[in-house]
Amino acid sequence: MKKGLLFLLIGNSGSGKDSILNEVLSSWPQNMAPIKVPQRYITRPSHKTEPFLSVSPEEFTKMKTNNEFSLTWHIYDLDYGVPKTVENWLSDGIMVVVNVSRTIIPQARQKFPNLKVIFVKVPFEITLDRIKSRGREAENDEMFKERVKRAKKNQNFPDADIIIDNSGDLQIAVKIFREYLLSFAQKSE
Repeated sequence: MKKGLLFLLIGNSGSGKDSILNEVLSSWPQNMAPIKVPQRYITRPSHKTEPFLSVSPEEFTKMKTNNEFSLTWHIYDLDYGVPKTVENWLSDGIMVVVNVSRTIIPQARQKFPNLKVIFVKVPFEITLDRIKSRGREAENDEMFKERVKRAKKNQNFPDADIIIDNSGDLQIAVKIFREYLLSFAQKSE
């Protein structure tokens, strides 16, 4: 069986990564092999705008010590982990998409040399409006300030395999991402 392929979806907070991915998944052709998206573990309380598994810092440390993650990173004073399930899916020939921080790309490339990086690009002004409107943090919160600072600093990622502009109509970005994934997809049996 053909080995699966890992796609790492990156972009600033508020760039629309989850919105694009959810639209692609909901409109994925039924005659194509499915795409898997693992739920990430994050050391923060649950929030309606982002699906993830909330764990305490102590639980996260225990899971990391027990080698339960394929990838981990620490950003915005939070720990993020992608479960080992990803490796099983890849060995079964499944395409896997994970929303990650750009900071782990070098580490991820060592572990998964054939991975593809998708960068969702949005001008800073739009990013700022989106971060404000989703309401995860108050504007005077340190995490909010850090997200804004990082978004201003990280407007480009030239090492991406594809850059998707999501500053306009969401469906245009969805179409580009879907077509990119379809170029690697297999027909289902």
